[in-house]
Amino acid sequence: MKKYQLNNEQLPSFIDHLKKQGTVFAPHKKGDASFSFKKVEDPNTVILDYNRTLNSIKKYFLPPREQLLSFSKRDNSFQKGFIEKEKKIFLGVHSYDMKAVLKLDYNFTQGNPEENYLLHRKNSIFVGVSFTPDEFHFSQSVGIPVHNTEGFDIYLEKNTDGYTVKIITEKGEKLIDGFDTLGKAKDIATNYTQFKNKLKYNYNRLPEVFEQSWNAAVWEEISKKCVGCGTCNLVCPTCYCFDVEDNLDLSLQTGTRDRSWDGCMLNSFAAVAGGENFRKTLAERQRHRVYRKFKYISDITGEPWCVGCGRCTAYCTAGISIVEIVNQLCDIYEQKYLNRPAMAGLNAERL
Repeated sequence: MKKYQLNNEQLPSFIDHLKKQGTVFAPHKKGDASFSFKKVEDPNTVILDYNRTLNSIKKYFLPPREQLLSFSKRDNSFQKGFIEKEKKIFLGVHSYDMKAVLKLDYNFTQGNPEENYLLHRKNSIFVGVSFTPDEFHFSQSVGIPVHNTEGFDIYLEKNTDGYTVKIITEKGEKLIDGFDTLGKAKDIATNYTQFKNKLKYNYNRLPEVFEQSWNAAVWEEISKKCVGCGTCNLVCPTCYCFDVEDNLDLSLQTGTRDRSWDGCMLNSFAAVAGGENFRKTLAERQRHRVYRKFKYISDITGEPWCVGCGRCTAYCTAGISIVEIVNQLCDIYEQKYLNRPAMAGLNAERL
């Protein structure tokens, strides 16, 4: 692996170099304390030292709302929506968000591959960056350390003067071609930062815990706080459920078929004709959400479908922590099946 040194003062010119090769998307300040990926216009507005963005880069591959096709009843014709085939460079992506994209790749290539997602995903290059875990991150607990470089073409590791640039793929090599001001990499040991937030069990054991947790009292306890707003679904980088609707114009002759994000925490998600609802209660919906992250897909892939970004906890309007939910289930599992005493401080009241 080739390594170089990129000093802080070189960063704007490095971003300009990337912009000559494709459309660059990177984190920017949004409001007083939040960050968001958006197209880079001015390299000086890019923020690489951030905790997390409001939404992940999922929004570029699975847009919040997207026109799938337009149609006409007059001649029974339709036309697919246009997807621009541009080269996209994502700069400043954290390891857990990169891993989330790889999980979405799996979701949208199983069975009948999803054409729109794959077209959006095509011609994408990823430049990762290291981060300092805060009180919400727990990606280490789901097998994604800070310096996980899987999926990246280039990885930027923060050091005292700027970044160590690690070239991972041929695409990454071509990306820096012509940027001749990179220096020799400094001999600095990788800093393996400790996470403050952790799951009690290794993620490989969690399906075993969830196998025994269907009727746990935890779900009812959580529902007393949950307001069913669906924020956790909307900010999750691996949630991929959507709704599709046809919209006619005023003539009732032409219209569009549109896709938009949907979420299992919303009351209407499992509603069907006749007024029935497969998951009427908040407790049932919370259980379904967490099982999707740690049981259902894990049984097939051997991996959790949660990447430990901490967004669902950080932005929850009711202050519900997914880590505390899982750790509470682990604690109950130990008491019931392993005859161990409860871990101090982990109780339903905290949820």
